[in-house]
Amino acid sequence: MGRVLAIDLGTKRTGLAVTDSLKLIANPLDTIPTHQLEDFLMKYVAKEDVEVIVIGLPKKLDNSANEMTPRVLALKNRLEKVFPKLKLALVDERFTSKIALQTMIDMGTKKKDRREKEGNLDKISATIILQSYLQQQ
Repeated sequence: MGRVLAIDLGTKRTGLAVTDSLKLIANPLDTIPTHQLEDFLMKYVAKEDVEVIVIGLPKKLDNSANEMTPRVLALKNRLEKVFPKLKLALVDERFTSKIALQTMIDMGTKKKDRREKEGNLDKISATIILQSYLQQQ
């Protein structure tokens, strides 16, 4: 059984999360510079059995597109060409960053550490996107 990989695309950094092979548990994977995303995905998919890539789709509260929405849709189109055998899915990512930040607060992460560990916020956001996808299935 293949894994599900989730992407929280950012302008500078991108958070990644992945399921276990049974697709039961969402785990943070990594935070990488966005310009390295496609290379990272090609290497990861070559060595791991990935069957679905989930991408967080940013929207405004009124469900309209925001400034990141076109970037996410362009990424999805590129990945469909690069990985034609993989299923690609979009998941509403509204509030994931706020939920991720609250999760870090609830875990006792100090304010200074939260600022220094922005990469953790991206990974946690990707994990929340992945969890949302799994719950919808």
